[in-house]
Amino acid sequence: MSRAGSKLTAAVAAAALLWFYMFSPWTQGRPNFWLVMSCSAVILTSLALTFTPDRKELFRIERPLFQILGGIALALALWGIFWVGDKLSSMMFDFARPEVDAVYSMKNGIPQWSIAALLLVLIGPAEELFWRGYVQRTFSRIFKGRQARFAAFLVTTVIYALVHVWSFNFMLVMAALVAGAVWGFVYMLCPKALPALIVSHALWDALVFVILPI
Repeated sequence: MSRAGSKLTAAVAAAALLWFYMFSPWTQGRPNFWLVMSCSAVILTSLALTFTPDRKELFRIERPLFQILGGIALALALWGIFWVGDKLSSMMFDFARPEVDAVYSMKNGIPQWSIAALLLVLIGPAEELFWRGYVQRTFSRIFKGRQARFAAFLVTTVIYALVHVWSFNFMLVMAALVAGAVWGFVYMLCPKALPALIVSHALWDALVFVILPI
């Protein structure tokens, strides 16, 4: 395995362990979920920046206004997709709404403004920087052939969904799969859109979890 591959494996393993600690029924809430999530965001961002040799490229912003507007539009579109998905899944599956409510219960007892601030400023940007800016980007360089970007998109999307499996919450895993697929697909088509994806992920997190819950 190449040096880049070894670092990527270590980073993904770290993410899997962090998500296990955050979401598994044996460790969830020990200590506070949002404290662990914030610490995880810092750890993953640090790994991404440490393991990326050309890290300055991650912060190169082309057409900043377009990136911001594009990120906002994508976040709103995703919110709409999830609103429709929630209604359909609730009609089709008895377990759907209780599992969604279980996700929302994680914000109980915490000031809403502080959760929104963490999602907007730290957690959302960190996740996108790690999963698309580092993991998918690195996979696309490790894989060979004309379909390297597509393979990187598929593998990253699957891993991003699977790290949520420790929650044993089907709706949460599917949410990660859908959102990850949308962000990953956009990144596959346009790697320079990472700033827009960071805006989209951060805003979508705050919208769906605090501002306009589904």
